[in-house]
Amino acid sequence: MKKYIIFLIAFCLTAVSCNEMLDLEADGRTSLDKIFSERNGITGYLNSCYGYCPAPYMDRASLTDEAQDADDLTAGSKFAVWYSDGVTASNYASYSADGGPWAGLYQGIRNCNVFLERIGSVDRSVTGISANEIAGWSAQAHTLRALYYLQLAKRYGAVPVLAGTYATDHDYSGDRREPFSAVVKQIVADCDAALETSVEAFGWGVPTNSFGVMTRAVPYAIKSQAATYAASPLWADGTYDWDDALDISKEALGTLLANDYKLFDVVPQEDIAQNPYALYFITSSDDQRSVDKETIYQCGAQMEVWRNAGLPTTSGMLKSGPCPTQELVDSYEMQATGELPVLGYSDERHLTPIVNPASGYDPANPYEGRDPRFYASVYYNGALRTLGAGGGNTRVFDMMFVDGPYNDCEINWNMAENPPYCGILTTGGDPYAYFKPVDFAINWETLKSITFSFEYMTDATTDRFRDAGFYFVVDGSIDPNKHFKLGNLAPTNGQIMLFTADLTEHMKTNFADSWNAEAYIRFDFLEQQAASYMMMRNIKVTIEYEAQEAVDPNVYTYVGAPDGISVNSRRATRTGYYLRKFNNWQSNVSNNADGAIRLFRLAEVYLNFAEAAYQAKGPDTPVDLGDGTMMSARDAVNAVRRRAGMPELPAGLSASEFEKRYRNERRVELAFEEHRFFDVRRWNILDQTDKYVTGMRITRQSDESYTYERIGFARGCWSDKYKLYALEPEEVHKMVEHTGENWQNPGWN
Repeated sequence: MKKYIIFLIAFCLTAVSCNEMLDLEADGRTSLDKIFSERNGITGYLNSCYGYCPAPYMDRASLTDEAQDADDLTAGSKFAVWYSDGVTASNYASYSADGGPWAGLYQGIRNCNVFLERIGSVDRSVTGISANEIAGWSAQAHTLRALYYLQLAKRYGAVPVLAGTYATDHDYSGDRREPFSAVVKQIVADCDAALETSVEAFGWGVPTNSFGVMTRAVPYAIKSQAATYAASPLWADGTYDWDDALDISKEALGTLLANDYKLFDVVPQEDIAQNPYALYFITSSDDQRSVDKETIYQCGAQMEVWRNAGLPTTSGMLKSGPCPTQELVDSYEMQATGELPVLGYSDERHLTPIVNPASGYDPANPYEGRDPRFYASVYYNGALRTLGAGGGNTRVFDMMFVDGPYNDCEINWNMAENPPYCGILTTGGDPYAYFKPVDFAINWETLKSITFSFEYMTDATTDRFRDAGFYFVVDGSIDPNKHFKLGNLAPTNGQIMLFTADLTEHMKTNFADSWNAEAYIRFDFLEQQAASYMMMRNIKVTIEYEAQEAVDPNVYTYVGAPDGISVNSRRATRTGYYLRKFNNWQSNVSNNADGAIRLFRLAEVYLNFAEAAYQAKGPDTPVDLGDGTMMSARDAVNAVRRRAGMPELPAGLSASEFEKRYRNERRVELAFEEHRFFDVRRWNILDQTDKYVTGMRITRQSDESYTYERIGFARGCWSDKYKLYALEPEEVHKMVEHTGENWQNPGWN
């Protein structure tokens, strides 16, 4: 017992320093008294409560039936070991999707517990902290604790619930793992405590440059997911049923919709992305939710899909990573009919599909007419990779100003408009701002022209932007001799006008030998008089090259193609498909424009509500979201489908029919976002989904046609033990010693 107590004390004292946000002194209560006696100490400790949630990542898809990882060829890789059922309790942390997050999550919980115990006794007269600030900080800590318990329970099942800090003389023999439903009770209690805080103290938005701070939307999303899981077959014990889950998710959905959350529906330019769904996953979330009003919380960083799940023809790629399976491809419906192309398989190994004759699916032309989300998520044989004008001899680059600081001017982007625009107010005699660096990757030998253009508007009297121009800033220095003057920007009398400047000779003369991907462009407004205002939008650099031999803009995965299927290379697809979701087609070794996975987004809340509603009321029964807005389970699913451009599910489906369509919808909408891993477990269908997966070997014929052969991959990672994470044996041994109980999850002994 003494050894375990010493371990816990050390763990508690080092929890904050692991977060690298606050370095606590190691003198126990005295240091905490000091920390909570001043504003900086308190906010520093609150910061130390952040950062413990495992970030979602695309690799987890390879541990599901969404993908077969190309690293299954590498002996000892996590995927080779996982697929061969070589995972044990001792090595689980080495081969799971996110290591062994048990200790880290409890570090976060410990910090939240300390903060919540201490914040209530802060002397506001000494610290100068307002009651609203204390309430808001407490709400953040409650939300973070709920988040960490949710991540623990969905991985490990029953876990200890520690609502307070342990004293050094704590008797650990009485500690117990609480059932999943009890953990959810704690989660709901924490979320409710956060939501009881006034909107003024704990609101829907966050201050500028505070990305990742808990907002009022997060506890609603946490509760919705937690209740959905608690009512699911794996965890249902009567504490939470589908009526309870419906009450929680309808409140979450109704409240989010009432507070300006909506599915991302921005129509992209044709050279950027194929559809709004595709654009969403390469659009960065921001503090102010200026464009992305769907994301509730993102804790994952920007990924490098092009590098770690890329196409071999992309320079600098390392591996093809999670290769989408044929099962996932089969789950994308036909757009015209809204029907599944494949109803199931007549053999255990999924090599013989049962084609749905009502769908309009043609096995000889398998990728035509599918759900638009398919084209946004999967590279397949013949997929258009190079979009829009970028596919020819012309490249168009959108220019955005950096987020400041600016010199003698103020710039505010209105991202809610399409196209977005920036308002520019000059405030002094030398106004300028920098554009974000863009890798133009100029081929000087075949360069034909470089054009800088933008649309602008001024008021009826402004004639002050006389010599607007810009510098190219290379390596942080500015050469005045390379300043290109655009000339006078005439007043537009409130009309939008196009300005275009030919930079070809200027660029060739001054930058052919020095241009690089890190170069900044400085735009000078050169206003010398009183404050002036203008609006700019569609700011672009267009590069045109001399006509040259056309490059095929498509991806080909047939045997022998440059991106073809392979059985012996981790850089080539194992299944005939590559991951496209989150991947910006323009990303490469010098320009990563790929996206990130959202931990919570509105589409999931729609689907959580739909699952609870059809289980509790049936598919078509309207449910009041709380403000008189009526929505059925089918309505919620159809809202998600409409954004994707898919026909609505028909009324009158039986419960079993709707369940099949619902689960397929969830699989498609949330593909590669980590949900599938947990969904098949909570539904108790792991042995049906992960025993075998397939791919498609495509052979090109001399007449330009193709033959298609389904190929299979057997796996050993489908038994009941894989429903839960294994605890590290060292922790299990300690708790056996102190409590007399084996805390290890079933099958991992």
